[in-house]
This record gives sequence, C-alpha cells and structure tokens, in this order.
Amino acid sequence: MKRLFLVSAVAFLCLATMTGCAGFIAMGGAGSIYADYRTPMAATAYYGPTTGSTTKVGEASLTSVLGIVCIGDASLDAAMKKAGITKVHHIDQRVTNILGIIATYNVVVYGE
Repeated sequence: MKRLFLVSAVAFLCLATMTGCAGFIAMGGAGSIYADYRTPMAATAYYGPTTGSTTKVGEASLTSVLGIVCIGDASLDAAMKKAGITKVHHIDQRVTNILGIIATYNVVVYGE
C-alpha cells in the first residue's frame, strides 16, 4: 500500500511539473492547478509611436491544449490591426490555465 501511494505521489508531481507549454505559457508565472491573471508588458516604446490616450483596445490570443497543440496569433501586430491602433499607450497580457490541459494567452493593446 505504501508503494502504491509513493508511486502515485511521484506520478502526480511529474504531471504537475511537466505540463509543457500549457502549464507555463506565461512569462510571469503559472499555477499548476488553475491560473487566471493579468500583467503589464514592458518596453512599450519598442512597438511604435506612443500616445497619452487609450481610445481603442485590441486583443489577440492563442490557445494551448495539453501543451501539445498551440493555435492562434497573440502578436502585438495582430492586436493592433484588430482595433486599428497606430499609437500604443500600453500593453497587457492575460493568462488563463486550467490544470495544464487548456491554457490561453491574450495580448491586450491600448492606444489610438
């Protein structure tokens, strides 16, 4: 019985820590069971002219399943084109992860 418990515990730890891209899709951290958070992205000035107003919001996302299949376009260009943004005010990212099975990564661009 102890051996079964030990093997089960080791298997659980392996699954919890080696979930692939779905578990660690974000650059800020990840929750092994559930994660849902927003963080700012640095270096906005590298993505073109900046502005002081946030009249438009553009969002682009990708989805990862089991860390095996990853589909979508979460680039800044895609988010800017969706909202017609030419000048960036700031950029956020939002990450949702459920058990490392399904994870989404969204880039949100604010500007005009």
